[in-house]
Amino acid sequence: MDKKICVVGLGYIGLPTAVMFANSGVHVHGVDINEKAVNMIANKQLHIEENGLQERLNRAIDEGYFTVSTTPVEAEVYIVAVPSPINPDNTANLEYIRQATASIVPYLKPGALVILESTVPPKTVENVMLPELRKSNLTLGENLFVAHSPERVIPGKIFEELVNNDRIVGGITPESAELTKLLYKTFVQGEIHLTDATTAELVKVMENTYRDVNIAFANELAKIAENIGVDIWEAIRFANFHPRVNIHTPGPGVGGHCIAVDPWFLVELNPENSDIIHKARLTNDSMPQFVAKKANNLLSGRTAGNSKVAILGLAFKGDVDDMRESPSLKVIDALQQYGIEVSSFDPHIKELQHPTQKATLEEAIEDADLIILTTDHTDFKQLSPDMLNTKEPKPFVLDTKNALSREKWEQAGFHYYKLGDGSPVGVFN
Repeated sequence: MDKKICVVGLGYIGLPTAVMFANSGVHVHGVDINEKAVNMIANKQLHIEENGLQERLNRAIDEGYFTVSTTPVEAEVYIVAVPSPINPDNTANLEYIRQATASIVPYLKPGALVILESTVPPKTVENVMLPELRKSNLTLGENLFVAHSPERVIPGKIFEELVNNDRIVGGITPESAELTKLLYKTFVQGEIHLTDATTAELVKVMENTYRDVNIAFANELAKIAENIGVDIWEAIRFANFHPRVNIHTPGPGVGGHCIAVDPWFLVELNPENSDIIHKARLTNDSMPQFVAKKANNLLSGRTAGNSKVAILGLAFKGDVDDMRESPSLKVIDALQQYGIEVSSFDPHIKELQHPTQKATLEEAIEDADLIILTTDHTDFKQLSPDMLNTKEPKPFVLDTKNALSREKWEQAGFHYYKLGDGSPVGVFN
């Protein structure tokens, strides 16, 4: 492909996408307003963690197909991959989308293709991007083409899924969609399905909302199971043997840039018709407090104040370094509201980014009365409990991810509890 691509936003989606195109022989220029991140990338250093990214970045730069800066350049294709977070009141913050779109307007030439990859509320292309793009004085759908092709990847497996997953492409015109399909066929082996931009926006938000509602169902089941003395993890496993049942798993809450955010887009868009979606969001957002209450009840039977809890995991999911919307942070806040001292450790987050964070596991668990596993990193699953130097009597362990072996930890002298296992430590509502 002889087209040059300018990727605006070099985060968890933009950077992998940029190097995928560059590794496919396309000249790519990456743009980010974070000067530190740009300088690191230019020197082949990563500011995010993703399997296989370092090798692909090295190749892209060494072969001369990838350059970076803090400002856009002229190109035939522009891909916008910037954050679309929510405000404190759970409304969508689309200012990053608007600013990124505005930044490329001075560089647009006739025939340019602009693609939005960010997950956004339906009508964002129409109501936020197109008004900015009209300032280029190009004619939309005639000599300026626009499409939405939302990413559909999971951290830790981004490159595998960029290639193999089907993609949805929604154009403001059929030609916009076709041009976008042709571009992504550079490396995508999955099928590319074409539609209009608003449908594509809704599809991506629907996908993440489905998962959020399913997780909320699992979390409600976990609370019921605790009250009736059932291990919900075993019950869900049995239920999922049914050919038409796929119940997700409970946990301390939902984090990340998608599932914890996107359902709010639909609630804001149409509140009177999103009762189930809204309730699911509130249910999942309540889980950190539920975990903290369970922890406080455990500790109240053991200590007379001055309790300390060690949190294992700050990332929102296992084996990544992404703390966005992480439920672990909300668990910490809720524990501190009970007056509990908290320390934390995460092997994937190298720089200390939270006031409770310790550099080593040993520092985090020192003098802890309770250890709570909130992120199922492989490093934690493989912990040898009999090698841990803890206070005596040994701290309680609360596993919110069903990631640890009850038998192994109890043999090592720990009192093991699991979210949703009906542990006899009181009723938690």
